[in-house]
Amino acid sequence: MPKMKTNSSAKKRFSLTGTGKIARKNAYKSHILTKMSTKRKRNLGHTSMVSDADMGNVKRMLCIGK
Repeated sequence: MPKMKTNSSAKKRFSLTGTGKIARKNAYKSHILTKMSTKRKRNLGHTSMVSDADMGNVKRMLCIGK
């Protein structure tokens, strides 16, 4: 049985935290930022955690677990 390949786009977008959760960047931070408030832009710069509903798909792309 060959080894599982990690999805190349997923390994660039997600990172594993020390507690085993998967961190992601927030959307809507690339362009057309002049109409956004400074507070909203600042909060979009932080990382978020992947939701439980998407966790299985992301783990499969990253070859984490089974």
